[in-house]
Amino acid sequence: MIGLLAVRNLTINPWRTLFLLFGFSVGVATMIVLLSVGEALLDQAKDEKLVGGGSITILPEGVDVEVMKTGGLGGMFFSIDHARFIQRQLLAAPRLHDVVSAVAPQIEGKLLYLRTAGGREIPVRAGADIPSLTGAVGAAPMVTSGAWNDDSLDRRWRAPTMRELRHEIDHFHLPPAEAASDPSWAEWHYFNVISSDRRQWVFVSFIVAGAVGDSNGRWGGQVLVTLHEQGKAARRFTSAVPSSRVAFSTSNADLGLGESRVEVLPDGHYRLHAVAREDVSGSPLSLDLDVTPADGAYFPGAAIASGVVSGYVVPALRASAAGRLCVAGTCQAYDGVQAYHDHNWGVWRGVTWEWGAARAGQYTLLYGRVEPPDSVGAVQPLFVYLVDSSGFLAVFRPRAIRYVDGRTTRVGASSIRTPSTAELLDVRGADTLRVTLAVEDASATDTRGGGAERGEGLAARGLRRPYFVQMKGTATIGGRIRGTPLVGTGAGFFETYR
Repeated sequence: MIGLLAVRNLTINPWRTLFLLFGFSVGVATMIVLLSVGEALLDQAKDEKLVGGGSITILPEGVDVEVMKTGGLGGMFFSIDHARFIQRQLLAAPRLHDVVSAVAPQIEGKLLYLRTAGGREIPVRAGADIPSLTGAVGAAPMVTSGAWNDDSLDRRWRAPTMRELRHEIDHFHLPPAEAASDPSWAEWHYFNVISSDRRQWVFVSFIVAGAVGDSNGRWGGQVLVTLHEQGKAARRFTSAVPSSRVAFSTSNADLGLGESRVEVLPDGHYRLHAVAREDVSGSPLSLDLDVTPADGAYFPGAAIASGVVSGYVVPALRASAAGRLCVAGTCQAYDGVQAYHDHNWGVWRGVTWEWGAARAGQYTLLYGRVEPPDSVGAVQPLFVYLVDSSGFLAVFRPRAIRYVDGRTTRVGASSIRTPSTAELLDVRGADTLRVTLAVEDASATDTRGGGAERGEGLAARGLRRPYFVQMKGTATIGGRIRGTPLVGTGAGFFETYR
């Protein structure tokens, strides 16, 4: 009967019947596709390469998940830069403890090459986990025998001691092949200290420079201490050290320059000892300081300009210092005063920069931009890096730093215009930042002459703007981050070129 009705309906209303059949077919096909997609999603959810535990998986920016799964050519070289910093200061940071209970770094399917005793190279895929952290996110494998626990390197990766952290980010370097014979290569520990009344401050650099590692000794070290007092000319003290008396390491931050040295203590504090003589009078200087970095207040390090070998790290963005500085037997004591420490390395011919670091109430900020010699027609981006008592807070990218050159500064027999104020502005989504700088004192050095602070003058640099300007003043911040107002003012140091 049903068949007869279907035949009669087809003969009487053929077009309507065909349309109904077509609609039914489309519905069935759609259902088949949806069921197939659901089955594929279920299969992917069971895929061992996508099972990592936890609730959220963080991948390198721009990566295609399928490419990473299938091992395509485009997935071979993806990595997350500064993964240790991201794990410690972002994902597992104290400010996220209410929403993040555990974080586990994992590597899956990384392309490596295994070299046999006979010299044959075999491509292999490898994975890696930190057992305690992988277990914390519920992704630990089932161990049928033996134990799967953290070793000493796992522990150092996830929770280094303060001394290990300093050595990890603050060690020295050898010039890479492209800079091996470049006399403008320089690397240095830099510290600054300011007195409690902010009328006196000290810049200290422990420098290694030249063709470092050259067997002919065409390199060496220098201790450079510059004493500043509000409204007075700076006093410059130096000590040159031959390469035979320079001791540095590519695995730790300790540095020896003759009698002078920088040492990282077991608690992660820095101990400085420096001896030098004043360039003009020959008066002897000795300095002994302990610099104590604040927990979490560091910048992890980065190559800071494209097209030039250059690196920068700030192990002590916010620190305090205690000790004494003596000149010709007259000593000044420091007890818990504001201090700062960074570390620079690279080739500096033709390179200039904008830089500043300051406290602003509970916040500490770092800003900067490096301009290589080929960037005359293209302005390099600025960054502003903020920390608070919980560590890293935010990064902003102002398009420019706007100076008002309202001061006159003497350089030898000449005078140049230098900044009296400056401003940086940025808006990133709902977050905003405004930094205003008020300069209280400025000194300038002609880089075409003798050596100056922070590696200046160690080789002919041929700068388009040859005057290196160092300023002391105050920084005031305003704006809002994640709905919280930014308010703070404090002392800092700033650098530019004219």
